[in-house]
Amino acid sequence: MAQRILEPGQIETLSRGSIPRLRLPDRATLFTHRAARFRSLAAGSPLADYLRFLAMLAEAQQNALDALGTAIPPVPSTRTRDERMPPIHAPSWPRPPEWRTTLELVCAPLAAASALPAEVRDAIRAVRVAEPAWIEARAQALLESGKDIEPRTAPFVMAALQVHWVALAGSFPIDAIEPPDLPGLCPLCGTLPVASLVRAHAPHQGYRYLHCALCASEWHLVRVQCSHCGASGPDIAYHSLDRGSGGGAEAARAAVRAETCEKCRAYRKILYQEHDPQVEPVADDVASIALDLLLGERGYHRASPNPMLWLTSPNPPV
Repeated sequence: MAQRILEPGQIETLSRGSIPRLRLPDRATLFTHRAARFRSLAAGSPLADYLRFLAMLAEAQQNALDALGTAIPPVPSTRTRDERMPPIHAPSWPRPPEWRTTLELVCAPLAAASALPAEVRDAIRAVRVAEPAWIEARAQALLESGKDIEPRTAPFVMAALQVHWVALAGSFPIDAIEPPDLPGLCPLCGTLPVASLVRAHAPHQGYRYLHCALCASEWHLVRVQCSHCGASGPDIAYHSLDRGSGGGAEAARAAVRAETCEKCRAYRKILYQEHDPQVEPVADDVASIALDLLLGERGYHRASPNPMLWLTSPNPPV
């Protein structure tokens, strides 16, 4: 399948409407697809137990999202328009208390799953009995990527926040969303991307999109450009588990690669639907943790974390 690659500078020659610059999440299938991908990736993986647990979590997210019914109507904000802030800016958007009901909807089916290890059930129990102030503090730390993140309970709180923000994102007319002042931040909620995805089907074929770790919106960024610092050209390289890095045939066919930058020494994963149409940014990023270990040994650092993998060590908690 032919791919169109836009180099930095070429985009300026195209009209604003030539490239679909934003993709909003499909609330009907987002978490269902993620769950199926986690289950598929679990087969033969050393992370099989953890990937299957995340599949259960994604299924709970889809059920919670479906229970919300119609999309949450956003409240227009003059301040965000005037200051060019994302319209549902995650750290400052007022969360209604009802979002904690979503947290319970996510946790309840997992609490009933007897197959989960005791430490995971204990973490779920801790979230379910926690005081609202404790939950809100944990949520704010996650949204601000702060220092008070508790890895043990973070996946459950983040899962509910994702459901809430996906519902919010679906409320916006796509043409009313302004491009971000900082291309590396989600234009809707201001969150960092978890990975990028090169899509294989029209009208997005061949274009690279950054995938928001919170609301799952995607926004266009030209290829061969660092999504962290903006460097391009010879500073950018690609690595895969198939063939470390460079231009080898195996690496060129890898569906999951890491895009590294020599200027800032950061990287993010980049996924190619052409080589695997089922790739999913959050799931494939977790499942390819061996690539993170390889790049860490080479002195690179992740540009942003995975929202489902808040760990202090490379070993998953399940």
